Amino acid sequence: METASRTKSKGLFLEHDIVVRTYDIDYAGHVSNIAYLRWLEDMRNMMFEKYFPLQMFMKEGLGPVIASTHIEYKRAINLFDRPRGFMWVSAMGSASLTIEAEITVEGVLATTAKHVGVFINLATGKPVRLPVICREKFHESQR
Repeated sequence: METASRTKSKGLFLEHDIVVRTYDIDYAGHVSNIAYLRWLEDMRNMMFEKYFPLQMFMKEGLGPVIASTHIEYKRAINLFDRPRGFMWVSAMGSASLTIEAEITVEGVLATTAKHVGVFINLATGKPVRLPVICREKFHESQR
């Protein structure tokens, strides 16, 4: 059995209990792909709230955007399972950041995900350098 490789020493770490709802289940009887995307979005929003509130960026005319997402489904999650999500920032450059996630059920790895994100100027829609507070918080979390 494959188990999660998570550790709280990872940058900007977040843990979250996920509740599987009846509307998360697809015709095959397990969690639909769209539910995983929603769970990941929920965790990214929690991460922003915990480390640097999104409202602060929006007031400055900036917004985070996911440039790419890669998900690997290791095992199905079903209606009465009790998944736990883990998310962290694994890398940060001057213009992009990489966010990784794992979802487990009873300690067994069910799903991995990797996102590459950027910030854009909300007025122009063009990418900008990552805000300084993001880089500072990431570097602090690596100590």
